[in-house]
Amino acid sequence: MRTRPLKVALLGCGVVGSEVARIMTTHADDLTARIGAPVELAGVAVRRPDRVREGIAPELVTTDATALVKRGDIDVVVEVIGGIEPARTLITTAFEHGASVVSANKALLAQDGATLHAAAAEHDKDLYYEAAVAGAIPLIRPLRESLAGDKINRVMGIVNGTTNFILDKMDSTGAGYQEALDEATALGYAEADPTADVEGFDAAAKAAILAGIAFHTRVRLDDVYREGMTEVTAADFASAKEMGCTIKLLAICERAEDGGSVTARVHPAMIPLSHPLASVRGAYNAVFVESDAAGQLMFYGPGAGGSPTASAVLGDLVAVCRNRIGGATGPGESAYAALPVSPMGDVVTRYHISLDVADKPGVLAQVATVFAEHGVSIDTVRQSGKDGEASLVVVTHRASDAALTGTVEALRKLDTVRGVASIMRVEGE
Repeated sequence: MRTRPLKVALLGCGVVGSEVARIMTTHADDLTARIGAPVELAGVAVRRPDRVREGIAPELVTTDATALVKRGDIDVVVEVIGGIEPARTLITTAFEHGASVVSANKALLAQDGATLHAAAAEHDKDLYYEAAVAGAIPLIRPLRESLAGDKINRVMGIVNGTTNFILDKMDSTGAGYQEALDEATALGYAEADPTADVEGFDAAAKAAILAGIAFHTRVRLDDVYREGMTEVTAADFASAKEMGCTIKLLAICERAEDGGSVTARVHPAMIPLSHPLASVRGAYNAVFVESDAAGQLMFYGPGAGGSPTASAVLGDLVAVCRNRIGGATGPGESAYAALPVSPMGDVVTRYHISLDVADKPGVLAQVATVFAEHGVSIDTVRQSGKDGEASLVVVTHRASDAALTGTVEALRKLDTVRGVASIMRVEGE
């Protein structure tokens, strides 16, 4: 066994970083046995050095993250500070000074992963980021290693625990969106400002990373269609239940049927109760993968939190340290396919549209005519109403998003349509 310890620099010591440091200390003997060499925490970069950090020697704490990654004797830098800068510069500087990197930074990887991968390759170092997508759930490594010989056609999943908790609460109790959000905040599942979660930004970053790995194509955050869940109502859940469905905020990455392009999107969707993702409750995450040879696979578990995320970070740390000892590097970026990313208008799926209409003869015929004129075939229609007001729910067959958008624009112009109450995609059938 190698006796010289592998030195680790930790950038960030918040909820995740402090848990990484704790596990490195409490599981030191096990980590040594698994890696083949001791692992030593050589420095911890923080913004507030005066805060007491249990289990971390004060002399290891510094506010100069740049100096820490430039030391030259650091084997692995663990980056858990998040954001774009200074994280991007610190990571590329770490590569330049001989260190491999383990990161949990989904925003940076989704926005500028190509730069990080290029820097890692230039300096023959590892860049691992299992913790960036689904917390403790092993997902990145299975996609880029275990399924490397397969052709992945679709990745669809729940990748944000906050939104799943809120939607699950609305489904199970009949609560409204704000009531469910307030409970999520009180329990610590939602941040004081939940925008990144409920508007789909967090999930969109993860979708970009997943699509890039699954389809061997560079997919950036700007390529991902994003729609939040703040407009989902109790009425939407009632309609979903009538169809034998529930509602989830899904990240969906797909290869076109002809294999010539890919799409990546995040939005609320109705899914059948028979689909495995429908049973994912509370703040849990799950990702459903469809491939040619392996068929259908699902990865499930806690997708956020200090301990689950630290578990993924430590798994990457062990892998990178083993590579350092063996004088090798693990898989880097695979973007050889370079497939174009199609716009949302090209996506084909089913739709659930709820309309407020005048309760009088001929309305249904007018609405049906608009759908037909735009090439959108109707599967089912449900109408109810009284006192001159009515609700019309239309569920379509598969159609392109562009065709559906044109249909809705035309419906809004009808005198008999008072409003479009809800539009929701139907997935997983």
